[in-house]
Amino acid sequence: MIKVGCCGFPVKRDIYYQSFPVVEIQQTFYHLPLIETGMRWREGAPSEFEFTMKAWQLITHEPSSPTYRRLRIEISEDKKKNYGSFKDTEEVEIAWSKTEEFARALGVNKIIFQSPASFIPSNQNIKNLKRFFKKVRRGSFIFIWEPRGRWEIKEVEELCKDLHIYPCFDIFRQFQGKGDFLYTRLHGKTGYHYIYLESELKEIVERGKSFQLAYIMFNNTNMFEDASRLKRLLE
Repeated sequence: MIKVGCCGFPVKRDIYYQSFPVVEIQQTFYHLPLIETGMRWREGAPSEFEFTMKAWQLITHEPSSPTYRRLRIEISEDKKKNYGSFKDTEEVEIAWSKTEEFARALGVNKIIFQSPASFIPSNQNIKNLKRFFKKVRRGSFIFIWEPRGRWEIKEVEELCKDLHIYPCFDIFRQFQGKGDFLYTRLHGKTGYHYIYLESELKEIVERGKSFQLAYIMFNNTNMFEDASRLKRLLE
């Protein structure tokens, strides 16, 4: 099965719900909405519609990240060192607890942890990553990790296997081959303004078929149109 969707809502929700079976919520990365908001989103969507979401940046990114400009809470200077990079701190633990709470309100079971390029494969970062995913409550959640920067594919795959999580790669840049599950986020081959060629969409279909279940999530400025074209190819 191949499920096609977008990272965020590029059109009105009612139009989107009629077009795709899944959406990845981006807002949860910058700042978690109210629980009531998640419940309202869930109630407003078709019963068979699926939400996935990005984990809160307080878990993955340190306060030096420019993405913190969209955070709606104040972090004191003496506490900043305790956030991000999957650190074993009370602050990261609370950030996960709040992420988990919102995910349950929204009916999510797939959570994407996107780490920045600054989260390099150092001994400390690997230690943090292992400790976080071995310690965190998981329940029925499927955890997906999208590394950026200097990580080697084999290193990521070995870590994910050990931690019982799934890697997320751009299907064109770091294709994994085949398996039971694929979650890929397509950011545009040359940047966010990229429009995928018809031949590339056909290639995506063929690669997606290598997996028992594949999520193809577009995250470029032309995401709605490209995802719609891919869906028509599948049909």
